[in-house]
Amino acid sequence: MSGNPESDAFSKTIGVAGCGAMGLPMAKALVGSGFTVSGFDIRPTKEFGDFASKMVASADEFCGRVDVLISVVRDQQQTLDLYFEEQAIFKQPTYPKTCLLASTVSPRFIEQVAALLPNDVSFFDIPMSGAPIAAMEKRLSFMIGADEETAEPVRPLLEAMGRDLHFLGGLGKGMAGKVLNNFVAAACVTAVRQVLNEAENLDVAPDQLLQVMKSSSGGTWFGDNFDSISWSREQYDPANTIAIVEKDVNSLLDALQEGQSDPDALNYIKTIRDRLSALPPAPNRTDS
Repeated sequence: MSGNPESDAFSKTIGVAGCGAMGLPMAKALVGSGFTVSGFDIRPTKEFGDFASKMVASADEFCGRVDVLISVVRDQQQTLDLYFEEQAIFKQPTYPKTCLLASTVSPRFIEQVAALLPNDVSFFDIPMSGAPIAAMEKRLSFMIGADEETAEPVRPLLEAMGRDLHFLGGLGKGMAGKVLNNFVAAACVTAVRQVLNEAENLDVAPDQLLQVMKSSSGGTWFGDNFDSISWSREQYDPANTIAIVEKDVNSLLDALQEGQSDPDALNYIKTIRDRLSALPPAPNRTDS
């Protein structure tokens, strides 16, 4: 989607930090909509192919260039490293005055970050959903911790990268919506992987079962898009996407630890989390 060239956002340089499976296509989507974009990652710039010319190797140089930061790093520790510790973007003499945190973290962590940021930084939690394929196709869903009026200055950026914008209210509410959503996704991952494994035990072709579920009450985002999701057949590994799903469930548990949740419900959430590290092998795809 092309942005409005009259928007103030087009006069700013947008920095995307964490140019991995999600961050890189998000950065490319911004470029495609006419924004000035610089990327930053701990990997060498030569690894970024046709985007290498827009990558900045030095955190100091990156800070000096960008007006708006979109961070898409893996987890809370990498966010702390980027903002305050290793790269320490917000401890540099010059730093971005708008910060959009797109990683999935605990809603309680959003409060911690807000307390550490300089007072002149506008801070938004903007977690997104849709997997790398949606990022490439510019159809991410964003859950924004602000109302529409407050988020208006950054809306053109979100519209360039996504299709559905959900304005959920105050700071942290975007992240609350995201971790709740991602728990449902995690439950679907465990359920779909389990039934595909059991299908073979019942002499039902897994590919056929996926088609049955897609047109029936067993339809889910994960199952309906199984063959287009790059990580759908992964086994658990601390470095892969299944581990990120596990991390997201842990973020929900962290958010709920001081609430009034039913202990049995919390145990159920933990069961889903633990099942992610014990997923049965995915069946081989057979062309029908």
